[in-house]
Amino acid sequence: MNPTPEVVALNTKHEPNTMKFAFFAMTALFFIWGFITALNDILLPYLKDAFALSFLQAALVQFCFFGAYFIVSPLAGRLIDKTGYQRGIIYGLGIIAVGCCLFFPAASLSRYGIFLFALFVLAAGITVLQVSANPYVAALGPEKTAASRLNFAQAINSLGHTAAPAFGAILILASASNENSAEAVQQPYLIIAGVLVVVAFIFAKLRLPILHESSGASQTTKRFSMNAFPHLKYGVLAIFLYVGAEVAVGSYLVNFFLQLGIEGMDNVSAGAMVSYYWGAAMVGRFFGAFIMRFVAPPIILALNALLAVAMISLSVSSSGEMAMWTILSVGLFNSIMFPTIFALAISGLGEHTGKASGYLCQGIVGGAILPLIQGVAADALSLQLSFLVPALCYVYIAWYALVGSKKMDKR
Repeated sequence: MNPTPEVVALNTKHEPNTMKFAFFAMTALFFIWGFITALNDILLPYLKDAFALSFLQAALVQFCFFGAYFIVSPLAGRLIDKTGYQRGIIYGLGIIAVGCCLFFPAASLSRYGIFLFALFVLAAGITVLQVSANPYVAALGPEKTAASRLNFAQAINSLGHTAAPAFGAILILASASNENSAEAVQQPYLIIAGVLVVVAFIFAKLRLPILHESSGASQTTKRFSMNAFPHLKYGVLAIFLYVGAEVAVGSYLVNFFLQLGIEGMDNVSAGAMVSYYWGAAMVGRFFGAFIMRFVAPPIILALNALLAVAMISLSVSSSGEMAMWTILSVGLFNSIMFPTIFALAISGLGEHTGKASGYLCQGIVGGAILPLIQGVAADALSLQLSFLVPALCYVYIAWYALVGSKKMDKR
């Protein structure tokens, strides 16, 4: 997210090298929450088997995780207003660590409800990181390159997404197959908790540039209404549908691959294949961060959305490896969507950028709702046909890119 430089900006006293260091420090956070979020794609099929759940019941993993964004985002915004971005980051890391530690009693007691609560706590911490890091990264330079910076940071986020499925397949799915026990998740999440504590300590010692408001902001402050900014209002829905589609596709890949009858495909290899989905997004974001300096972001967003629809349509109408690779390719076209929608939605909002950020982060609750809807479709029709649910989301995103993202002239 990027505020206008005259209203919310970085302290200009800092040297360029300091700004670069701050940017790379923040991208480390994008990696962390990408890694943890992608583990849900392994956790969902693992818990489905461990507790003999339907697709709808298993989708509660994503519902509790992404539902936290909707509930916690406003609270996170207030926390950051009071404590500042850097302390908000430290608190967020600490909350995530607590959520990871809760997996230990959840596994020991073998209670699905405690797993869901642990996921909610964990996601609450990630929400604080999201609300802190997105506007901070966007502010590290001019507004016209905000989408490019966010795409690069999201590429690092995708690197975390790419690494996580392989980590989870080896330490969770393979271990669960051998032990047939819910305790397979204890060690991986305790390792993550330990890493988070170390990272929080490091951030407590860093000296980062400070976001501040200019003196002119108080003279122009007006009551905020999303209806006054249609490109933001439609952008919140675009974020809702994009995150929902991305999460829904990723959530059912393991089960989908196991149904395709591909020779040699088992739980572990299917889990490892999910890395290609997130790896394609990572490649696309690095490329997108470069190409958006030359091509208008709305054009790239519309093209990617339409290609995602095409790939899902091919996957739904084919079988075997063709169906697998076409659905995996959707990750490539997902790549630039979140940061591009975010940048388009907050463009020109000035002093209202902080509040707009909260609304957009609430839109991430789509990751809770769309997997449930796809789960209902999978139980009622078939898992393969259920991928048409995210396809409809991409149709709206294409419309937003070409029509809904246009800012109204102020009168």
